[in-house]
Amino acid sequence: MKKSKIEWTDATWNPSIGCTKASEGCAHCYAEVMAKRLQAMGNNDYINGFKFKILPHRLDEPLKIKKPTKFFVNSMSDLFHEEMPYTYLDKIFEVISSTPQHIYQILTKREKIMLDYLSKRTIPQNVWLGVTVENAKYKYRIDYLRKIDAYIKFVSFEPLIGKLGTLDLSDIHWCIVGGESGTKARVIKEEWIIEIFNQCREQGISFFFKQWGTWGADEVKRNKKDNGRIFLGKKWSEYPKEAIKQ
Repeated sequence: MKKSKIEWTDATWNPSIGCTKASEGCAHCYAEVMAKRLQAMGNNDYINGFKFKILPHRLDEPLKIKKPTKFFVNSMSDLFHEEMPYTYLDKIFEVISSTPQHIYQILTKREKIMLDYLSKRTIPQNVWLGVTVENAKYKYRIDYLRKIDAYIKFVSFEPLIGKLGTLDLSDIHWCIVGGESGTKARVIKEEWIIEIFNQCREQGISFFFKQWGTWGADEVKRNKKDNGRIFLGKKWSEYPKEAIKQ
């Protein structure tokens, strides 16, 4: 458990690690690169690199923190990975339920498993549930998310690697947009972001622009810090309106 550099959360909690690629957005996975780095450094949790692994010794980490914190759950994996036992998921959600002072942001590309697991259970109100949609091919993930009775539902359009077109954001509360980073990053186009932004405004959805990444608004490749987070003249850091009630 550590403080996160991810702009829309406070800290990360990884009760499991490792993953396998699910779609095009996974091509240059930052978590895989980090896992191999930690393996090379001799970190025991990553002795098998990026192979999926549950880590029961990390389960109680949020219980030790009293200060209300936004946790991104499984930044180094996918909580609904095919190898994740439902019995272990139950233990994770028991921790979530027993720490109502915290918010748990869960993001997945495995919408079918997410729906299968959560449709049979009561979802704690401190869970923000999301899906990743990197291009138009995966817009259907939003439809799966919409079927789940989570208090806050969000979509992460990161890495945004294609035009989205028309979006149905009904019953969605938050949209995050970001470009890819790294030497092999794929370009992000400002017009794609504007298209999402305008639909968020029309449908009353909170909008968070995370980063340009390696490619700037001018489609010039440079250090992501130099490209920054400015979009349409400002940093868009909106959170779900409903979060104020929590």
